[in-house]
Amino acid sequence: MAQMPRVVIIGAGLAGITALHVFNQRGFNDVTVLEKASDVGGVWHWNRYPGLTCDVPSQIYQFGFAPKPDWSHIWADGADIQRYHRDVVDTLGLGDRIRLNTEVVAAQWDENTTQWTLSTAGGERIDADVVVCATGVLHHPAMPDIPGLDEFAGPVVHTARWDPDVDTGGKRIAVIGTGSTGVQIVSALQPGARSVAHYVRSPQWILWAPMTLRQSALLTAALLHYPAAHDRMHQALLWASGILADVTTRPSWRRRAVQAYARLSLRLQVRNPALRAKLTPDYQPLCKRQVVSGTYYRAIQSNNAELVTDRIAEVTPTGIRTADGRHRQTDVIVLATGFQAHNYMRPIQITGRDDLTIDKAWSGGPRAYRMTAIPGFPNLFTVLGPNSPTGSISLQYSAERTAHYIVRFLEMLRDGEATSIEVTEDATDDFNAGVAEAMIPTVWNTGCNSWYLTENNTVDLWPYNRKTLTAMLAEPELGHFLVR
Repeated sequence: MAQMPRVVIIGAGLAGITALHVFNQRGFNDVTVLEKASDVGGVWHWNRYPGLTCDVPSQIYQFGFAPKPDWSHIWADGADIQRYHRDVVDTLGLGDRIRLNTEVVAAQWDENTTQWTLSTAGGERIDADVVVCATGVLHHPAMPDIPGLDEFAGPVVHTARWDPDVDTGGKRIAVIGTGSTGVQIVSALQPGARSVAHYVRSPQWILWAPMTLRQSALLTAALLHYPAAHDRMHQALLWASGILADVTTRPSWRRRAVQAYARLSLRLQVRNPALRAKLTPDYQPLCKRQVVSGTYYRAIQSNNAELVTDRIAEVTPTGIRTADGRHRQTDVIVLATGFQAHNYMRPIQITGRDDLTIDKAWSGGPRAYRMTAIPGFPNLFTVLGPNSPTGSISLQYSAERTAHYIVRFLEMLRDGEATSIEVTEDATDDFNAGVAEAMIPTVWNTGCNSWYLTENNTVDLWPYNRKTLTAMLAEPELGHFLVR
């Protein structure tokens, strides 16, 4: 007998909004999204630091089901993207399905009732037939273990939890950490600061691009007037992203060309040989998450800026002392030290079949099947789960494909074809063995230390192109699942 499954989605960021919309469009109306934050948007809600800009062009960084022709910039800033997510929820009428300020702290599977019971920080218990974890990747801040950091007398703020009340104007600012966040915030704070010291353990390759370029009014008017043209532009950009997949996933002349451009960007913009040497990484371009900026090299060469590559020995109440013994007076410390990128839904305490916890299942690092299912956890699925950081494929596209894939399981539960669905260990092992083999020729496997690496030193990325992703998420292979 047909019965609509009760579905709970954890997270109202990009992945959660996508899953909610797709499930709703496919007729599943008993769906609730639980979001611990005060608004939707996920990473774009939590990250609000000065200079925050998406490094993906805005005309591709949008949902396929919610086109936005009128971005203000070619590369949108964080505030614009956050507003876009809120507007999508409001326009599509999804808000009444989303419960904000509701943090899930635990989820327990009951084999007898074949359902999940979720516990919230407020003490509420919520039952569900299916749980979909859409909790994202770049969410939980990684805090550095630096002696004396807690003793610093001034403000210490992490970029992922930015405090807008922190006054940086005319201050001596220390920025710890590199990557896109460190590069963006140094560029943003440098003009108004008394001084900026950028503490960098390992420099990053930076591709120059005019990140502040505005979208022309003429282009905006044309795309608004001709929606079909905007759709074709979006599809063309998705297709073009396949070129980037070729760059990262296998050696080619395209990879060599992009790497040459990274080296040229440094050589042409930094003429001081000593500074250029300090800014030159000891690994191949593209090995880490690629940084794109049109302002950093100029900022770090300014009279009030300094690149510090000596190891930090300690933080004192008034500044930072490096291993060479030098002490730099500091008013504000900014931590651009990234995220615990492999937490996914953790620290939620998830307990599946036979009392298997997610921490135990992932004791050697995150592991799943086609980004969507985890053995030992029936009726639990992930959107943008393990291996989902693509580095080359639109996250919106990946999330939408995954949501449609999960719908097939919801249909089986609704139509009485199953009461529980769980991916097998063998299928998961085979998938992960294939990922490991496919990762060998990728640029991410060329010997650098990055946030892509898990606890067991494997690369937690999607090593295939968009065509393969589409095929893998087209229709479930039911032989890979335990269907009860």
